[in-house]
Amino acid sequence: MRNFPRAAAVAVVLGCAGWTAARAADLAGETIEWTVPFGVGGGTDVWARFLAPQLSEHLPGTPTVVVLNVPGGGSITGANQFAARAKPDGLAILATSASTQFPFLLGDPRVRYDYADWVPVLASPTGGAVYVQAELGVAGPADLAKLRAHELRFGSQGPTQLEMVALLAFKQLGLNVKPVFGMKSRGEGRLAFERGEAGIDFQTTSAYLSNVAPLVASGKAVPLFSLGVIDERGALQRDPSFPDLPHFAEFLESATGTPPAGPAFEAWRAFLIAGFSLQKMIVLPKDVPADLLDAYRQAVAQIVGAPDFRERAGEEIGVYEQAVGAEAEERLRAALDLDPAVRDWVRNWLAEDYDTRF
Repeated sequence: MRNFPRAAAVAVVLGCAGWTAARAADLAGETIEWTVPFGVGGGTDVWARFLAPQLSEHLPGTPTVVVLNVPGGGSITGANQFAARAKPDGLAILATSASTQFPFLLGDPRVRYDYADWVPVLASPTGGAVYVQAELGVAGPADLAKLRAHELRFGSQGPTQLEMVALLAFKQLGLNVKPVFGMKSRGEGRLAFERGEAGIDFQTTSAYLSNVAPLVASGKAVPLFSLGVIDERGALQRDPSFPDLPHFAEFLESATGTPPAGPAFEAWRAFLIAGFSLQKMIVLPKDVPADLLDAYRQAVAQIVGAPDFRERAGEEIGVYEQAVGAEAEERLRAALDLDPAVRDWVRNWLAEDYDTRF
């Protein structure tokens, strides 16, 4: 997964052959319905509502962009609805997240959508970090034995949701984590941690920086590791949002003296790419006319290429480079290219550890 520079991505989109066609598209007087398969106030909803007025501004004819929240099934309900109802007329777009991709990759029978039917125009990466209650007396990898001695509650939306990458990390560390499934959001899991009902928690970067960093500063929480990021060579590196925090593989090797390897680590890495290297996406039906698709690519390129984009986006976007147009499509293809052996291992693990079967 290449960490594609934003300036280069913008140049590709603005220089593509479809540029002339994009200028010919006209959405004046139209209303674009943006399906967000999550509730109001969650990370994907906040991300979409930040981008919606900018899409309106940069699409030809300045159409109205309306966010439609369709929560349920960890995003499966809204994604299924979009797949069944969206017409390829450029007036329907969908926000997807790791919680949309994981069930698809795992062959969840509730899934009625297919990523092959969609075209991404924007992919927004993110990261995340794991932290524990300060009262556990754990400071870092040297305290792994102490951490293993505790039964740790963990508020989770479900075993195939975004937290699956964290659950795979806990398994490799040999932690006695007892997930409490059914949380409506990662924010609800954090609140359980703040109330002392959970001993360990995980949050994505934006939520961590805004809500967990104050807990760390006040001495109530101790960060253990970040998930890390995949660089342009495919290597795992420290997350630029947490440069002083070891990534998971560093933490694991330091704690156990053994470099991570085997099917659990391969699964962890594969789903890190699928869920975090393109954590949020804007997709359209693949049969959208070329002029309208190019109009969306152009609009997104202008949004992320604006000099003040980072400043306005703040922690919700973070320091991660946005992928637009062809680069977003390339990242999606790579993420969906899941080794069948890895998928089978994960399905078996979910069945054995969490009684989740497909």
